[in-house]
Amino acid sequence: MRVGFGYDVHPLVKGKKLILGGIDIPFPKGLAGHSDADALIHAIIDALLGAANLEDIGSHFPDSDEKYKNIASMVLLKKVKKLIKAEAYEIENIDTTIVLEKPKLKKFVPKMKKNIANNLGINEKQISIKATKEESLGFVGQEKGIKVFTVCLLKEKS
Repeated sequence: MRVGFGYDVHPLVKGKKLILGGIDIPFPKGLAGHSDADALIHAIIDALLGAANLEDIGSHFPDSDEKYKNIASMVLLKKVKKLIKAEAYEIENIDTTIVLEKPKLKKFVPKMKKNIANNLGINEKQISIKATKEESLGFVGQEKGIKVFTVCLLKEKS
């Protein structure tokens, strides 16, 4: 068994889409970044890569490489799935917390879980997605950005 931890942060800006878990969430602001800036998927990718001792998201998909400009993070997640499989690991579970003042995400969580599970080839019950806010504290509380924390457990294929 191997445990991985992932963390991602992105600023909220006008004129961008808010994409989390591969879902386009209606909101006047979105996340700025080189790819689609899906902070949820980025944190999951880092947790999976960390558990498999395969460096981090920037090592595999650098923001200096134009082929990743505006790429859907789900495409990157599928590539990471192949890397994990090549190392003879399978995903036991993923637990993640999204920290975002607005919008409320509860109604989007089932779609996010389904989307992530389908892209990783695992059961939705292996994924936990929680959302919280920072009660007006810090950059997240002031609606300037998002933070996502993720842990995962990989096990060797038997």
